[in-house]
Amino acid sequence: MSQRSCLSVILAAGEGTRMKSAMPKVLHAIAGLPMVAHVVKAAEAAGATGLALVIGHGADEMRKAAQKFAPKAETFVQEKRLGTAHAVLAAREAISKGYDDILVMFGDTPLIDSQALAAARQKLAEGAAVAVIGFRPPSPAGYGR
Repeated sequence: MSQRSCLSVILAAGEGTRMKSAMPKVLHAIAGLPMVAHVVKAAEAAGATGLALVIGHGADEMRKAAQKFAPKAETFVQEKRLGTAHAVLAAREAISKGYDDILVMFGDTPLIDSQALAAARQKLAEGAAVAVIGFRPPSPAGYGR
C-alpha cells in the first residue's frame, strides 16, 4: 500500500453504566493496559498517522490517561451523547485536515485486529469509497441495538 495519511477517530465518550463503575469504561484495564490503549495500538500498527479521541464521561480522567498511551492524540468532547454519527461529528476539526483514510473505531473493542484495519485501508487505497469491518457472532443477541 502506498503511503496514505490516515486518521483514526476513536469513540470513547460512553459512560459504561452496565460496568457499574465511576471510571470511564474504556479506561478499565485489560492485559495491563486501558482497553482503549489496545485500540490505539491497533490503529497505529495499521498506519494511522493521526489520532482523535472523542471523549465525554470522565473527560479530565480520559485526557490524563491519554497522555500516557496516546500523547500525540487530539481530544474532542462530545458534550451530549446523541449517537455514533454525532460522536464522529465531534472530531470534525481533525477530520477536516484532509486525511486520505479515516478509521472510525470504538474505544471499547480491545481485540480489534490491526491486520483487519490494514485490509480495510487497502480496500480504500484500491478505490473503495468506504470499508466496513464486521463479524458474524454465533448469537446476534445484544449486538446492534
